[in-house]
Amino acid sequence: MKLPEIVLPLQLKGRLRAGHPWIYRDHVPAGLNYPSGTWLRLRCGGWSGYGLWDAQSPIAIRVFSQRQIPDARWVYERVQAAWLLREPVRNSKTTAYRWLFGEADWLPGLTVDLYGHYAVLQTYAESVDVLVPWVVEALRRITPLRGILRRSQASLQEVEDHQRADQKAHVLWGGAPPADLVVLEHGLKFRANLFAGQKTGLFLDHRENRRYLENYCAGRRVLNCFSYTGAFSVYAARGGAAEVTSVDIAPASAEEARANVRLNGLDPQRHHFLVEDVFDLLGRYAQQGLQFDLIILDPPSFARGKRHVHAAVRAYTRLNQLALRCLPPGGLLATASCTSQVSPEMFRELLAEAAAGAGCRLRIVHDAGQPVDHPVPAHFLEGRYLKFMLCVVDQVV
Repeated sequence: MKLPEIVLPLQLKGRLRAGHPWIYRDHVPAGLNYPSGTWLRLRCGGWSGYGLWDAQSPIAIRVFSQRQIPDARWVYERVQAAWLLREPVRNSKTTAYRWLFGEADWLPGLTVDLYGHYAVLQTYAESVDVLVPWVVEALRRITPLRGILRRSQASLQEVEDHQRADQKAHVLWGGAPPADLVVLEHGLKFRANLFAGQKTGLFLDHRENRRYLENYCAGRRVLNCFSYTGAFSVYAARGGAAEVTSVDIAPASAEEARANVRLNGLDPQRHHFLVEDVFDLLGRYAQQGLQFDLIILDPPSFARGKRHVHAAVRAYTRLNQLALRCLPPGGLLATASCTSQVSPEMFRELLAEAAAGAGCRLRIVHDAGQPVDHPVPAHFLEGRYLKFMLCVVDQVV
């Protein structure tokens, strides 16, 4: 089959040769017009490859291979390789994880999360719809499934900023998951609403960070901000926290968090659930002089694109400064950012500024990114979005 061929600007050769999978619309010749999902032969100097054209997205072409036009067998091999990479996760009493992470698993624009015997597929461009039947076939061949759901297509902003917006789902193959579906994460039980939950049901990318933080909770009073379904709270309780307060602005999140505490047989007397704006709550606590031993900050993305980076940095700085005013010397701040536009270096810098504003200092004792089911290609640093740091609060000396 003879494919349309596009010659790309030589300035892209280095990135393409390294494996970067995105070609923006302003880098393709003017006037090109193909239906979304059209395979193209790409050339750039001595480099060549194969990509999918998208008629709508600012990303005009997603590059899939330098060797061949992808087919069902090629897709199966990618899905199988991703399955094998996640073997350590399956061996950790965990049944919910990201099976396919788009660009990181050589399938740009597509993710798959596994929840027990149910998979949730999500696409980020209409062009990759041509791959969906092959991906579904591969998922079914590799492991027994009871159903495959598909989330509605996400926008480019959600791709770049990993926003945690609600997305509706429908059954693509097999049966629908039960409303009371329960999955395991390091032996803990969590309810997962695959139809109405944020992300695809749970925030799977923080799994190892939750497990790590559990080791620091014994005997501490913990405040979990932006708690959603209370996953950090459940780990804190299993780790022996004296008291855990979970805060989220959504009433439904408080109910889910309460249900997950009950599901794991944890002492309900040690848990409090608040439906409040975190910024307002922390400001009030700071004025009242109310303090905790450990505060967890896992806010949603504060940026909807590169033009919002400065606003995002200000929001993160203010949030962390408010939290630090509620921590004594020796207290712990576990703080995260899922905004890809804020780099790890920028995040560390704003934490230092937040500490200065709160009249203290911070020592970072743990600096983590994403777990094995959210790998980051060396050639695609846009895939590194998650920052998680555990810090000790110090007095100014």
